[in-house]
Amino acid sequence: MSRLHTFSVLAVILLSHVVVHTVQEQTPTPSPAPVPCSLKSNTSCEECLQNVACLWCIPTNACIEYPVKNILPPSSVCHLNDARWGKCWLNFQVLIITVSVFAGVIIIAVIVCCCCCCKCDRIGNRKEDARVERQNRARKENKKARRSDMQMRHDEIRKKYVMKHKEKGKPWM
Repeated sequence: MSRLHTFSVLAVILLSHVVVHTVQEQTPTPSPAPVPCSLKSNTSCEECLQNVACLWCIPTNACIEYPVKNILPPSSVCHLNDARWGKCWLNFQVLIITVSVFAGVIIIAVIVCCCCCCKCDRIGNRKEDARVERQNRARKENKKARRSDMQMRHDEIRKKYVMKHKEKGKPWM
């Protein structure tokens, strides 16, 4: 189980490292006042996507204002497979699938780590409980053995005194 935990931690560290370096590598380029997206239609994808508020649609060569009211652009504007935002080589459909897979992997890794930690705690408690139970059984057996030894000594003493009293003819007690 510790290998899985270590793997999960390493995966999270690697993912955060990649994200940090990707963000650091992107140097902000000062841009002039943003040009409306519609003016960049029938140009190129790279020109259109210089403005982060723009969405490029490949079949129509249209540069469209990103529909911020919707999380995803509706198919009436542009199909997800043909829409480009941020980078010209990355379509929206692949972006959504990739982000979903990464989010799913992170959630599963967190759940597995939590389950492993809880299971390890329960195993530790079981081991501790078993150890305490063994100690209690050993104490009870020792107590029983001491009690039987004491009972035997008392019986021997009683026999001894009963015999002495019978020899003298006196009643016991």
